[in-house]
Amino acid sequence: MSETEVRVAVTEGERDDAFAVRKAVFVDEQGVDEELEWDEHDDPDAEAVHFVAYRGGDPVGAARLREYEPGVGKVERVAVLESARGEGWGRRLMDALEAEARERGFDSLLLHGQTTAEGFYHGLDYETTSDEFDEAGIPHVEMRKSL
Repeated sequence: MSETEVRVAVTEGERDDAFAVRKAVFVDEQGVDEELEWDEHDDPDAEAVHFVAYRGGDPVGAARLREYEPGVGKVERVAVLESARGEGWGRRLMDALEAEARERGFDSLLLHGQTTAEGFYHGLDYETTSDEFDEAGIPHVEMRKSL
């Protein structure tokens, strides 16, 4: 295992690392209620695929992929620790997630992106497909990409 990489969180420890990043970003930094941050797709037996990014062995990023409807994957909970932003971790997480989505046979992806991250997703060829809406007290837009 490389100490600097993005990978699917398979072990309980890797999942815990991904959840720790999400807690730091969404709950601690952005003030999202913990009851909204964790849901049934985080249960150990859920079908969702979790990703964790490591820098020097320390977790710095996380993301989640699940089936939304046949052929369509939903990208969720993309987070990078503040101390690691600007280092390309978001792009690496999305590259790994999109590769996994293709392997699983998805032909498109959907996400609800925070409006502050809309430009980031546009840079990855996602198109905005909705007006702004509130999710967990934060402005979001729906975005989609064909794979």
